[in-house]
Amino acid sequence: MPLAAALQANRLPVAVINPRQVRDFARATGALAKTDTIYARILALFGALVKPETRPLPNQKAREMRNLLTRRRQLIEMLTAEHNRVSQADDGIRSCIETHIKWLETALSDINDDLDNQIRSSPSWLEKDNLLKSVPGVGKVVSSSLLIELPELGKLNRRKIAALVGIAPLNRDSGTMRGRHTVWGGRWWPACVSC
Repeated sequence: MPLAAALQANRLPVAVINPRQVRDFARATGALAKTDTIYARILALFGALVKPETRPLPNQKAREMRNLLTRRRQLIEMLTAEHNRVSQADDGIRSCIETHIKWLETALSDINDDLDNQIRSSPSWLEKDNLLKSVPGVGKVVSSSLLIELPELGKLNRRKIAALVGIAPLNRDSGTMRGRHTVWGGRWWPACVSC
């Protein structure tokens, strides 16, 4: 069992934080060395001073859905690679690659069906899925990706959600950068959420 899940199982609060923030905090306090003892102290101090927001970890179903979505992305990457290979392959290898492409397409279809069934089996997810798909340009793939990767959607206001996903323009009014806004930070996202 992962540490965060074990802590929550024992009813201890858990805050998942960006490691870069803690490392910057450690540097700011003058702690440049990295040992377990020093980092335990830094984490305790960071928690006491910054008081990061505690959030519940995803339940088992949400973790399974995230695993399905990750596998879906992997299959798409493999399909892309095989499609790129097949056009340049010799005749002897082409049939082997085409067979693999068919297998990957079947596996991708099965994953998509599993994701759809999981969403349909939960009334709350189905309601959010229908709402997301009512937006022009949002289909099954984008909707399921947002539902799984962004469970905070609908719980945070537009500014907080934009900052969370890393699309909010943030001030950088330091030195010669006065009046410029740049987009940075936010949660890590795969290269293509909607693929």
